[in-house]
Amino acid sequence: MKALLQRSDFRHLHPLRVRWAEVDPQGIVFNGNYLTYADVGITEYFRALGIAFPTDLARDGTDFFAVRTLLEYLAPARFDDEIAVGIRVSRLGRSSMTFSLGIWRGDSALTSGEIVYVLADPLSRSSRALPDWLRAKVRGFEVLPPAEQASQG
Repeated sequence: MKALLQRSDFRHLHPLRVRWAEVDPQGIVFNGNYLTYADVGITEYFRALGIAFPTDLARDGTDFFAVRTLLEYLAPARFDDEIAVGIRVSRLGRSSMTFSLGIWRGDSALTSGEIVYVLADPLSRSSRALPDWLRAKVRGFEVLPPAEQASQG
């Protein structure tokens, strides 16, 4: 993961405004809320791809499960800040997608990180290969092509 991602690496940027309920007594965003921002960004990323999440995946009898998250806090977001959540797929594995994320206030990077989702059967939790239609949509959307390691999950 690059410590400072560039906004230009991201085709998908979703705007948000920091709400009072998301900050601590000093007016700084509580750290757990950055994962909520990432979740909103990923949902909107799927929408930008034209995918109804999770409905389109459920048709195949699968769903995504988050298996790894990593956030690096570079500077705080504060109450009423207008921020942009950038999401991109930086890696396509056999059954996994690595989402890189960046959060900015204007041109100032606030947070960088990644979230790894694995596609699996929701009952057995056994992994399933990413469908070709999903791979094609991601490849066609991204500014930077995702790394692909089809032999690994």
